[in-house]
Amino acid sequence: MFGSKPGGDAREGMTLIGEDAFFHGTLSVKGSLRVEGVFEGDISDAVEVEVGERGRVLGNIASESLIVAGEIVGNVVASSSIELLSTAKLTGDVRTPKLRVDEGAAFDGACAMGEGGEKPRRRRGKAESEPQAAVGDPVT
Repeated sequence: MFGSKPGGDAREGMTLIGEDAFFHGTLSVKGSLRVEGVFEGDISDAVEVEVGERGRVLGNIASESLIVAGEIVGNVVASSSIELLSTAKLTGDVRTPKLRVDEGAAFDGACAMGEGGEKPRRRRGKAESEPQAAVGDPVT
């Protein structure tokens, strides 16, 4: 239907939220999604998510890849890559193995990169060689 090939793969299907559309809720996409309007809620399971220049997402996104030209306010996770184009504005945390940020893009948040699902380790203010007080020792 609509020019798709019989037996085509889910990566070929594109869901579009048009420029004049407003969506509120949770969306699980088995193919690709392009947001040109306003999306308020969470997006999950997508192969690729594109947020157009006039697109706005207020929520979290989980996909294989993400390309942003518009605005996102929320945390994003991409198992393959994230691209922030020059007009992009992203406020939230990012987790992906590959991140590309074009000149002019705005990003306000924390970024964790690398392969695998390990969480980034935070450094503590203590030096490793500092002795630990034994339980029951008086505090001086």
